[in-house]
Amino acid sequence: MPNVVLHKSGEAFRGEVAAETNLVVRAGIRQFPYPHLTYGCGMGKCGRCACRVLAGAGHLPAPNWKETRRLGERIGQGFRLVCQLWVTHDIELHQDDALNAAAPRPREG
Repeated sequence: MPNVVLHKSGEAFRGEVAAETNLVVRAGIRQFPYPHLTYGCGMGKCGRCACRVLAGAGHLPAPNWKETRRLGERIGQGFRLVCQLWVTHDIELHQDDALNAAAPRPREG
């Protein structure tokens, strides 16, 4: 079972999840990483769940088109949309709500 570490607001939150887990789905049903993970639509549109991957990126698939569109250059800085990821191995993430709120949003449509 993968171990997840979420760094946020100067704290580290740790939990174990089943393989093939989506962290936004878990947070939505009030399981870890709830209430620490900020998220919104769960469909890759809003970008509120963006996190920088600190460890475990090698086990993730390449960013999909939703992540590429929403995150742009931030993908090169290690950011991913957590709603688009299914955790299969240990992963360590950092979420900065101020950065997510300040990030420019691509035009819709």
